Amino acid sequence: RSVPVLENSVNQGQACVKGRFGIAEFVHHPERLTKPLVRRNGELVEVSWDEALDLVADKLNKYKGNQFAFIASAKCTNEENYLAQKFTRMVMQTNNVDHCARL
Repeated sequence: RSVPVLENSVNQGQACVKGRFGIAEFVHHPERLTKPLVRRNGELVEVSWDEALDLVADKLNKYKGNQFAFIASAKCTNEENYLAQKFTRMVMQTNNVDHCARL
């Protein structure tokens, strides 16, 4: 859940246009995944959030710097894309961030 900072001088707590008016299209889509799935023996199996996050953390820990790149999506809000680039720069220690609009 996003909680706005109402005193923000840039946007007065408002999300971007896509975040304000278009997010329900993605969040409530009937085919949206709502539980973590892991592929085992060629099949997708539901797992706990803890197990899924541990698996992702283990895999991401193998890469740093120029071994990693992130491609952001126009289907994400500005806030989600901001967090993605922040994660890429601070945690993965690389500036290899781009957006699908540039492809």
